[in-house]
This record gives sequence, structure tokens and C-alpha cells, in this order.
Amino acid sequence: MQKRDEWFDLLAYLSVCAKEMYIDPQIYAPLRLLTVMQRLLALLADEQMSAADSAFLAELQQELAENRSLLLQDRAAFGAYLAAYYAPDAGLENTFLDACDQLAASRPTAVNLFWALDRMRSAFAKVSAKSPDEIRSALRAEAQAIMDEDIEISRSIGRFGLGLLRPGMGILTHCNAGTLATAKYGTALAPVYAALDAGLSSLRVYCDETRPLLQGARLSAFEMVSAGVDTTLLCDNMASSLMKAGKVDIIFVGCDRVARNGDAANKIGTSGVAILAAHYGIPFYVCAPSSTIDPAIATGADIPIEFRSPEEVTELWYQKRMAPEGVKVYNPAFDVTDAALITGIITERGLVRAPFEEGFAKLGLLGKR
Repeated sequence: MQKRDEWFDLLAYLSVCAKEMYIDPQIYAPLRLLTVMQRLLALLADEQMSAADSAFLAELQQELAENRSLLLQDRAAFGAYLAAYYAPDAGLENTFLDACDQLAASRPTAVNLFWALDRMRSAFAKVSAKSPDEIRSALRAEAQAIMDEDIEISRSIGRFGLGLLRPGMGILTHCNAGTLATAKYGTALAPVYAALDAGLSSLRVYCDETRPLLQGARLSAFEMVSAGVDTTLLCDNMASSLMKAGKVDIIFVGCDRVARNGDAANKIGTSGVAILAAHYGIPFYVCAPSSTIDPAIATGADIPIEFRSPEEVTELWYQKRMAPEGVKVYNPAFDVTDAALITGIITERGLVRAPFEEGFAKLGLLGKR
């Protein structure tokens, strides 16, 4: 009965995610919520857990590399908890630690993923001498705490970003760092949601489509339209024209890892947007939860960059392959924006301006993890 209660609890959690993030599981394929929820329903029916489910979570994590990593830290935490929950008592520790390793390997660039998994490992270490049920309970509590903190972080980033907005402003964003990317309001789109909550109307949001996986077109634009925001979609190579026309007043982007000097890794194409913004004199802000600031990395040159499948470029969105067979494909998932191009980095503790390392230190963001 206890397992059934837990499965019902997780199913309810996913249902809340679907509701609060405006997700129609039939439409929003990237999260595969429908698949996961169907699996949980099957578990409720026969109380059997496939031996491949831990691998399934890691596969799902890898597939979700197209989405922002912020929700992934919550999902990774719950994934690690589930691995322990479904594990036999005798193999609980090995199953849990193996699952943490699999989940960590799925996203080399996103430091907050490692941060969440390190917290889960630490939570396990504190209760490892206790009974299996007590261990599982502690891991679930830690996963829930990570998600609850993520919600408050997104709200705080939104409040600080709101202070930069005025009625009628045009906001450009790249990739997706909104409510579909985290447990609540997101990072780069959190100021927009904060503005809506505050009654600040007439904002215009411009969404880069974000090749090659089109997170801006499929996710950010979907979010903003669903929230009733005046939303315009553009191809990535149209951003310069839009800025030159005076349509963009401010730029908000998310990030996956920030070095001590302020260099920031985000979805591929972000650095190009920053270069254009500098040319046209448009403020460029990175929205970065403290979990993405990596004190072990001195500069962006040390941030590992994930490379993804060539097929994402040559055939993913086409009825037929659009590139010749045998052509080489350069497909990094992220690029690094130089700190010199960043107007400010918005964290949940406040807005940091250059010199960034000094600013991070003042806010206590460079402490030991």
C-alpha cells in the first residue's frame, strides 16, 4: 500500500506540473509527460517495476537536453529518489548511486544538475545507516526541498528582473527558460511573469526560434502566447534586423553554467545575440540561479560543451533529409558568452554587474558547494 501511495503521489506531482506549466501532454512532446504518467498508471495496476526504468530515466534526461536544465535538476533529484524507491532493499545503495551517475552523465554542461545530484548523494550519506524505508523517505524529502527552493528562486529572479522593465518595452529571449523549464516561473521569462503579476501591461516579447531544436518556437512562444503576452517569433538570423529596427529594449536569457569571471554558457546562439546587443547598445542580462554559478570554473574556456547528434541539423524537422549524405555537421548544444558582453547577471540574491567575481563574492555566491 505504501508504494501505491508513493506512485499516486508522484503521478499527482506530474499532473500538477502539467497543469501549472500549461502543458497539454498530447502537444508538448519534449517532456513526455504522457508517457511517464502512463507508466506510473501501469505500475499502479500491477505493482511491477521494469528493470529498465532507471535507464529510462537517464534516457529521458538525455532526450531533454533540448530543454532548459533547470527543471532537470528537479527531475534528476526525483529520478534519483525513484531509483532508490524501486530498488530492492539489499541493492538500494548501489542502485541509487548508479542512477545518480547515469543522470549526471546526461548533461555535461549543466552544473546545476550535478549540484542537485550532489545534494541527493549527501542526503543519502546522512541516513545510510538507517532502514531502507527511512532512507527512501529522506531522499524524497530532499527532492521535494530542491523543487520547492527552485520555485522560490524563480520568483526572486522575476522580482529583480521586474525592476528593469517599463511599460511597452520589447523583450528578446533566446531558447526557453520559462515555466516549461523549471518548477514554476523560470529564469529568463520570470521577469515577464512577475510583470504580469504586478499588472505591468503592454510588454512585447520576441522569441528567437533557437535552431536546431527550436526551443524558442516550440516552448517560449507557446508559453508567452498561453500567458496572453504580445508575442512575436523570429528566426535566429533575423535578430539583427529586429534590433536595428528599434524593436528590442532589453534582452533576458538563461544559462547552464557561469564561471567566476561572469562568462556564461547557454543554448547555442546566445553569444551571437550578445554580440548584436553590444553593437546596438541593448542591455543584455543573464538570469542565473546560484546553482548555475560554478566557483570551480575560472573562465568560460573551462566550461565543457556538449555536442549533439548531426541528425538534429540535417533531418529532424524535415519530411526528407535536407543536407547531402556525408556532409560533416558542427552541432554544439551551447556556447559561452564573454562576461564583457553581459550587462548584468540576475540571481535570486540580487543583480550583479561587472566585475562579476567581486559581485558574486559580495552576495556569497562563490562559497563551497
